[in-house]
Order: sequence, then C-alpha cells, then structure tokens
Amino acid sequence: MTAQQHTGSCHCGAVRYEVMADVNRSISCNCSICRKTGMILTFVPAAQFNLIAGGEGLSDYQFGKKAIHHLFCKTCGVRSFGRGSGPDGAEMVAVNVRCLDGVDPDALTPHKYDGAKL
Repeated sequence: MTAQQHTGSCHCGAVRYEVMADVNRSISCNCSICRKTGMILTFVPAAQFNLIAGGEGLSDYQFGKKAIHHLFCKTCGVRSFGRGSGPDGAEMVAVNVRCLDGVDPDALTPHKYDGAKL
C-alpha cells in the first residue's frame, strides 16, 4: 500500500493534524515508553505532517538521549505524535496509528522493533 491522507487527534480533540502516511509501514516498539503506552507508530518526513490545531496545548517529555520530543495533550494526556530526526538527520514525525481517524489498528501487522536494546 502507498501513503494516504489521514486525519488524527488526541482523545479530547484539542490536538488535530493531517498526515500523509502508509499505515501498513508501522512498528510496535518494546522500548520503555512505547511498551507502557501501547503505541503503534508510523514515521513520516516532517513535510508530510500538518498540525491543524492544539500546538499550544502540547507538552513535551524527553528522556534518555533526549533525541525525541514525546508530545502529549495537556488536557487528556494522549500522545498522538512525536518529533525527532531520522538516521540521516532529516526531521521526522512519529505518528501514533491508534490516533488516526478511521484506521483499525487491529487490521495492521506492525513490524516488531526491539527499541529496548537501544
């Protein structure tokens, strides 16, 4: 499958975005934060992500090497996306597939990623 336009949001709807993403290219990571939050992620270049609303309502959590901005809604606490850099240094966005409108995460087969070893 190829990238398609999707909309997404946090639980309360304060944070809303559009993204061009291929949800079939998703991962299930076992690092400490992904494991505890149950995220399924797909990664896109920053140019394929458009924050529509709620930027002022986001809080940033960083840990470890502080390379990734784990953003979450200050109202409902949902982490619908994060920002960071890819291996080549290009800006990227990690989108929580569970927060995309109309996408059934149970219909996906995410690649298992061993982030716990990083």
